[in-house]
Amino acid sequence: MATLDISAEARVADRPAATASRPARRSGRARLGPGRPIPFGFALGPALLVIAWVLGSVSGALDPEILPAPWEVARTAGELIAEGTLQSNLLTSLQRAALGLALGVSIGLVLALIAGLSRLGEAVVDGPVQIKRSIPTLALIPLFIVWFGIGEEMKLIVITASVLVPVYINTHAQLRGVDARYVELAQTVGLSRWGFVRRVALPGSLPGFFTGLRLAVTISWLALVVVEQVNATSGIGYLMTQARTYGQIDVIVVGLVIYGLLGLFGDLAVRALERKALAWRQTLAD
Repeated sequence: MATLDISAEARVADRPAATASRPARRSGRARLGPGRPIPFGFALGPALLVIAWVLGSVSGALDPEILPAPWEVARTAGELIAEGTLQSNLLTSLQRAALGLALGVSIGLVLALIAGLSRLGEAVVDGPVQIKRSIPTLALIPLFIVWFGIGEEMKLIVITASVLVPVYINTHAQLRGVDARYVELAQTVGLSRWGFVRRVALPGSLPGFFTGLRLAVTISWLALVVVEQVNATSGIGYLMTQARTYGQIDVIVVGLVIYGLLGLFGDLAVRALERKALAWRQTLAD
């Protein structure tokens, strides 16, 4: 039986565009678009922020009582590492975020497939997800505390509920945008329902899924910051809450830097996975 692979169809469709772009480069005209990728370009923006931080601290423009100098923050981080405090709390935060992210992404993807492949599924699923989308996670925490208590279960549910929304929204939108010709071709070659999902629906929804995943990674850390300040006894958010109580601004900044780095490297990991999974596409990012 003939099979259908949307990536192969997309590669064939992309060839004329790639061929048409060659004469412009040969004729010496300026290349349109963002240009060639910059090696380690992801580090340029953060490096400029650190340089501005250093210059502000050296010049005295930044009050050390408001924002300690980078070397003071680095010294505090070294002391926390030597005590073992930073590693243990970081491990707890990573476990919470990873589990909530995995559950949220899985549930969001399943709901997107149900709503995207069935009108009945969309009628049942889309409304509640849109309602959750319009309600800030912070507003739900008091209700979740009443329902689930203040333990780990509540924290996990908050992260999961926050993460599934961007995955659902972007995957569902991309799924509904799959070219109808692929659906007709799948019917022509006699694909089963599962075959259609595996060879057409899932590959066609991947661009939207990865967009949602990038947002979900960031949102998982935002939700983690909130829940770790609700009766937590461990985690980076707990460490920052304790530091706030004792006026330890340098410890608070250490926590903020860690959250920022986790968000940055999490996004880089998703983007690398996206480039590998969607290597057949010709985009401005190439």
